[in-house]
Amino acid sequence: MTWLHVERSDSPLILAFPHGGTEIPGSLLPDFRSRWWAIRDADWHIRALYDGLADATMIWTDVSRSVIDCNRDPSGASLYPGQATTGLCPTETFDGEPLYRDGAAADVSARRETWFAPYHATIEAEITRLRALHSRVVLYDCHSIRSRVPRLFDGALPELNIGTDNGTTCDSEFSDAVVAQCAGRSHVLNGRFRGGWTTRHYGQPGHGVHAIQMEIAMRAYLNEPAGEPDESNWPPAWDPDLAAPLRADLARVLAAALSFAKDQA
Repeated sequence: MTWLHVERSDSPLILAFPHGGTEIPGSLLPDFRSRWWAIRDADWHIRALYDGLADATMIWTDVSRSVIDCNRDPSGASLYPGQATTGLCPTETFDGEPLYRDGAAADVSARRETWFAPYHATIEAEITRLRALHSRVVLYDCHSIRSRVPRLFDGALPELNIGTDNGTTCDSEFSDAVVAQCAGRSHVLNGRFRGGWTTRHYGQPGHGVHAIQMEIAMRAYLNEPAGEPDESNWPPAWDPDLAAPLRADLARVLAAALSFAKDQA
């Protein structure tokens, strides 16, 4: 599958990237208002941000989240009842603008079978493979988002937003270790983002699988423009020098994850 990628390691750490893709299949593109709208809410440069920071298995998809969101409940149930969010096959942007031309609609069942199911089958297979080698495995779900999205949350997000579904998806020892490594930046545990479907579905600490989501406000590593982005300034270019301080912090976070996973006491 050219859109789905796995780089394997035998370490007990998995990094998943469900929202870094920007591909729109040609057969679907005419249904969208524009390609730019359909890729605007990607987790921009997220793999470059994490590249080389830890010995880990990496799993990612090239397909845009506007085609299907691999971090949503496949049943279509909201992860945040009563709050604004986007769905399994989003019909609008984070800011509420319609993604589709009038009369166009997504074949949700077909998209779920084509992209969602293989992505999660791959995660399940890697967890099974690594659990045969280790008594603990950490699944770390990598995300980023614009610092301000008024429809989704008030004001500016903290730079680092850690989600464990209120402590259900991993041991507190692990989340405490991650929080400790975030001390130099604004951060929150289980704030507006408590972890998506990936974290909530796979996090089973009683069975040796500890899952956590890290949602990063993009200003922490990109030259994020003020106000709502437009086609002239979005996405920001990848700047390794600008991202270097955050990469150093994330390297310590991932080192803490590996230390926890390898501690079999």
